[in-house]
Amino acid sequence: MRIILITDLHIGKEREDTYGIDVRQNFLDIKAAIQAAAPDHIIIAGDLCYMEAEEGVYQWIKTEMDALDIPYDMIVGNHDDSTLLAHAFGREKYLQEGVLFYEKQLGDWTCLFLDTAVKSLSDIQLEWLDTQLQQTKGNVMLFMHHPPLLMEVPFMDNKHALDNREAVQEILLRDGRPIPVFSGHYHVEKTACKGNITVQITPACFFQIGQQKEEFEVDHTRIAYREITLTKDTWRSTVRYFEGNKL
Repeated sequence: MRIILITDLHIGKEREDTYGIDVRQNFLDIKAAIQAAAPDHIIIAGDLCYMEAEEGVYQWIKTEMDALDIPYDMIVGNHDDSTLLAHAFGREKYLQEGVLFYEKQLGDWTCLFLDTAVKSLSDIQLEWLDTQLQQTKGNVMLFMHHPPLLMEVPFMDNKHALDNREAVQEILLRDGRPIPVFSGHYHVEKTACKGNITVQITPACFFQIGQQKEEFEVDHTRIAYREITLTKDTWRSTVRYFEGNKL
């Protein structure tokens, strides 16, 4: 099973200035590369919209994704609206109390998709996550926009980290088995481990930020996707970069 993950598209409205980056062309370039790579599945890991959720943006992305004819899923980021996204992509059945989260089997792995639109996991999600882990046998992995660990990226750790990450960590650490977590949000490529938790952050399809900076700074405008290969008992991951587009 080969999965390609993209994140932080930040697609703006038509002719909106998106920080001088041609985000729509970035997405189309990544889409073409995905089509050539022909994965089994695609995951969009949140922040589909630029600053605020827009139904028109979701419809544009859906039209482009559907044209690939490859199964795909998405999770919600802090620049998205869970209900609006669910309705746009026909995922209403996964909404609970306005929060979009669900489980899906990909190959031999149970994949849990979580919603961090409000910068935290809701109580209903925490309870669901704990129950799912207790009931799931075999290999499991998580997809969530915000990483559940601090990542030593000062600007993001200090100002934009997941609020209740300790509660998430407690559930994952208590489970004990190796749990890979794939995230976006930080606009960097980064890996961190704590106990049985391994977090891999995928670079954005927008721009990447300075990893050592206390204040916001654009590091470079290359974009990327992550390829995840799953076998029965293992997973492997690599990031591929592409040149970004400016307006």
